Amino acid sequence: MEVNKEKIRFFSQFLFDKGENASQMAEIANGVYGADTVTATYVQFWFRRFRSGIFDVKDAPRTSRLVVKNVDKITKIIKVDRHVSSRSITQELMMDHKTVLSHLRKVGFKQKLHVWVPHQ
Repeated sequence: MEVNKEKIRFFSQFLFDKGENASQMAEIANGVYGADTVTATYVQFWFRRFRSGIFDVKDAPRTSRLVVKNVDKITKIIKVDRHVSSRSITQELMMDHKTVLSHLRKVGFKQKLHVWVPHQ
């Protein structure tokens, strides 16, 4: 049974208000909604938020993924200068270094002797 995350969070808040602890809440939720629905660690995270006075259980709005837009830019940068470092691409596009390396591998580039070459 697929369970909405917000539903679990509301349920967590209800049991938090009732005085249950995180492991009890996880056990109850897994009994009602199926095994491995939530972990005690996940519930502990939300209980900490509730204790600190944050009771908003909705997902925070997120911005669109710039990563997808920047993939083409990464490829263009590599085609212009094969000696460019992944760190400089990271700084130029303001992306995570692991993301840049991951995308370079996905589009088929590999670094050999400090030069990006198509991997075959």
